[in-house]
Amino acid sequence: MKKLVLFDFDGTLADSAPDLAAAANRLRLARGLPALPYDTLRPFASHGARGLIKAALDIQTDHPEYAQLRAHFLQDYEANMTSLTQLFDGVADMLKQLEQHQYTWGIVTNKLEYLALPLIRHLGLEQSCAVAVGGDTTGHIKPHPAPLLYAAEKAGFQPQHCLYVGDDQRDIQAGQAAGMATMVAAYGYCAQDPAIPSWRADLIANNAAEVWDGVQRWAQGQHRARASLPAC
Repeated sequence: MKKLVLFDFDGTLADSAPDLAAAANRLRLARGLPALPYDTLRPFASHGARGLIKAALDIQTDHPEYAQLRAHFLQDYEANMTSLTQLFDGVADMLKQLEQHQYTWGIVTNKLEYLALPLIRHLGLEQSCAVAVGGDTTGHIKPHPAPLLYAAEKAGFQPQHCLYVGDDQRDIQAGQAAGMATMVAAYGYCAQDPAIPSWRADLIANNAAEVWDGVQRWAQGQHRARASLPAC
């Protein structure tokens, strides 16, 4: 039976942290603050503008300046988001393996469509990607299951025939709530999180090659006991 593999985008397929961190540091520089080290900002790349603004300026969503800062951050990021972003090592080969073995694949991200879709095109994924769902496609964002269920429906699959791969706990929560199998992309921005085993994903992949290995295990029904690939 044919199956659908859905992916988160930032931190799972694409390493967009360099461009996101650069945009966050430009907010700091505009305030006369020194840039933060890249390694300080990288773990927040999966948390969007909210997380990066908090990391860069310690300003949260209830701050009176937040809306203006968010608008400035997104405008700046959109203008520069293809400068350094690239696919993680091994992702292109992994996607080719999926296609060669007749798996359908798609993307479900919390990134807004006007940012996500141009990046998907820039990275050469548009032609092979069966469905791309952004954070504003359904009116819900992960961990709500609606975006994943919408993607499955658009691609023509039932949730029980779908696997969702992501690097954040919200991804795993969304996949579980949608009735899908789940896999942690532990090579992404969650790599240092010791809580990963507590997320209770079906599989853990430490690089893109292990994603392909995990897909095969899932397809053979070997993920049912919450088995994982070797942990970090």
